[in-house]
Amino acid sequence: MFIAHLPAGYLLAKTIRCRAPGRKAAMTATLLGAIAPDLDLFYFYTLDACRHHHHSYWTHYPSGWLALMLLAWGVSRIKRWSTGGTWLLIFSMSGFLHLLLDCMVGDIPLLAPCSMRFYALATVQAQYHPWWLNFLLHWSFLLELLIIAATIRIMVSGRRKPDSPSGAPSSTSGHGE
Repeated sequence: MFIAHLPAGYLLAKTIRCRAPGRKAAMTATLLGAIAPDLDLFYFYTLDACRHHHHSYWTHYPSGWLALMLLAWGVSRIKRWSTGGTWLLIFSMSGFLHLLLDCMVGDIPLLAPCSMRFYALATVQAQYHPWWLNFLLHWSFLLELLIIAATIRIMVSGRRKPDSPSGAPSSTSGHGE
């Protein structure tokens, strides 16, 4: 996955309807979780000097995200859907979704830390320069565009004015009439 992690997080938040206390905070937790695994890119480009594939860092270990989800679920069950536990659960679910999407064409160490063997459903061949063109011209990029299109559609449909009780569209001009 190249550019659709944040839109996928938004779709996850809308799917679970963020019924948690503080909807905006729950949406924020979901969106942060959607990009959290890639925060390792800061380390990758600065301290590591691009020596290791950034998917080899602990932020891309599914076991870590599963453990965080179980911890969050446990906390939310102990305090009967506590706000913090629920937000952590939503955050970790979104982080795990990120890894599932990365499995499409990005190598992920699914069994890490026990095994550092990388897995992907498909491989993007290096044929073009610059490197990112390989991803944009690969069939998997169509899935990203579909995720983005679905996100835009939901965002736009959520902003429409509701119909009046009689069924006719509301017609307020905003001029104090």
